[in-house]
Amino acid sequence: MGSKKDKVEKTNAMRLLDASDIAYVHHTYDGERALSGVEVASILGQDPDSVFKTLVAQGKSGEHYVFMVPVAMELDLKKAAAAAGEKSIAMVRSRELLPLTGYIHGGCSPLGMKKHFPTFIDETAFLSEDAIMCSGGRIGDQIELSLADLVAACDACIADISC
Repeated sequence: MGSKKDKVEKTNAMRLLDASDIAYVHHTYDGERALSGVEVASILGQDPDSVFKTLVAQGKSGEHYVFMVPVAMELDLKKAAAAAGEKSIAMVRSRELLPLTGYIHGGCSPLGMKKHFPTFIDETAFLSEDAIMCSGGRIGDQIELSLADLVAACDACIADISC
């Protein structure tokens, strides 16, 4: 659980969870070089099916959306568009991520973005019995929490969005 005693500089994601009194476990790894999500899961001794990456996309309508899928899977753009009620969606460019969300590529958390966007978590999250893990809002930081708490904190919907 996040502790006030930690000497860790809190991210927006951690501050949001602390303010909401949501229990989480903060994990760190050496973020000196870019790692794939599968590599991060391995370093942290986690099942890649329970570690989720955060992806940001824009619908044909211009609306932005957040999608979370397991690190070893890909976002199915057609399924994601259907879940969001859009004709089509496209991933936002890396350079657009920071001004839009407040996070950089590789450190994007579904929690604590500059603005709340409709959020969808892949239905495979139900297979993660205890908790799931996502970015803590900075490269090298991961947050582990219950699916129910993540859904509540993000006001997320569960949907079939991966392939």
